[in-house]
Amino acid sequence: MHGSPLGAEEIRLTKESLGWSHEADFYIPDEALSYFRKAVQHGNEQEKAWRKALTVYQEHHPEKAKQFQQALSGELPEGWQKKLPTFEPSDGSIATRAVSGKILNAIATVIPNLIGGSADLAPSNNTYLDGYPVFANESYAGRNFHFGVREHGMAGILNGMALHGGVIPYGATFLVFSDYCRPSIRMAALSHIPAIFIFTHDSIGLGEDGPTHQPIEQIASLRTIPNLTIIRPADANETIEAWKVALEKRDGPVILLLTRQKLLTYDRSTLGKATGLSHGAYILSKGDKEKPDVILIATGSEVELAMAAQPKLAKQGISARVVSMPSWELFKAQSDNYRDFVLPPDIKARLAIEAGSTFGWHQWVGEQGKIIGLDRFGASAPYEVIYQQLGFTVDNVVLKALAAIEPTKR
Repeated sequence: MHGSPLGAEEIRLTKESLGWSHEADFYIPDEALSYFRKAVQHGNEQEKAWRKALTVYQEHHPEKAKQFQQALSGELPEGWQKKLPTFEPSDGSIATRAVSGKILNAIATVIPNLIGGSADLAPSNNTYLDGYPVFANESYAGRNFHFGVREHGMAGILNGMALHGGVIPYGATFLVFSDYCRPSIRMAALSHIPAIFIFTHDSIGLGEDGPTHQPIEQIASLRTIPNLTIIRPADANETIEAWKVALEKRDGPVILLLTRQKLLTYDRSTLGKATGLSHGAYILSKGDKEKPDVILIATGSEVELAMAAQPKLAKQGISARVVSMPSWELFKAQSDNYRDFVLPPDIKARLAIEAGSTFGWHQWVGEQGKIIGLDRFGASAPYEVIYQQLGFTVDNVVLKALAAIEPTKR
């Protein structure tokens, strides 16, 4: 039976049916034991031969041998971060999926064991490594994987490669299809597997594909999985920092949530540094008072709404602090002092903005806080129209921020 052992009587009958005459529990005949013990000697001989071959290889190809051992150890090449691109406001708006593609192609030249692909969506996910062959029977040296339209299989393959070691695997699809990956994502988290999952088209901002492709509950659902780090960057430079976290984290999986639509690149000379992403949340813009009247908390593309609402609130004499919160998990891992610095406990007027389910956000906004989210399915229309119709507008952020402040005045 599935839920309980057979029992003594059933075991006896099974042995009789198989012609097994031994009555002792867990009995192993000497003949079988001797046969399996030979595997120990055989394994020792194979390991000895392998180590000898490795020594010879190290003598003839010291640099490649160093790369090989570095890959097996899980270490990243020294100075790999120097290859990361940089982005300035003058570069214009760019989708975070496109930024991710640029990052992958830049670091692929210095991290030779970075391999991966997409569930048949490489052009949309921006995951193809240009100039490298496809992994296939004809070329095991290929670094691009065509996983096919089988997200569950892709996620399981990533786990297997990461567990084996020696490679840094990534796989991609649309966020709404993460549901197909969920069993393997959960197993990665449970087993502390450092797989990297890239989910693009991370909100209703994908537009005309409609409710079937617009993720509503996926982010909230994934956040319930223990030991899973989810990062939703707000601009190009946060995306760079997100990739740093993903590559350096070795004790569990990381999910990168990336946009289809273009986002502004923030001027970091006047705003909080993008390196704050590694803390999960940080003060992007302080406002005009040391102690703000309201805190606007947003993730990903919705950070733009918070930033645009800040000056409008200032015209009404309201000082708003804008907090970019790309990762709940990273923020929870920070000290109480840091979390209280970003979200002071005595400031009860808070507003969270995220184009997805509101589930879980009350832990950050508190009982008096407000949330602009989406607890219904989306719609089919240009994404600008959808945002307007579903309340993701600057004017609505201002109204909700004022509503969050009102109870604190009583």
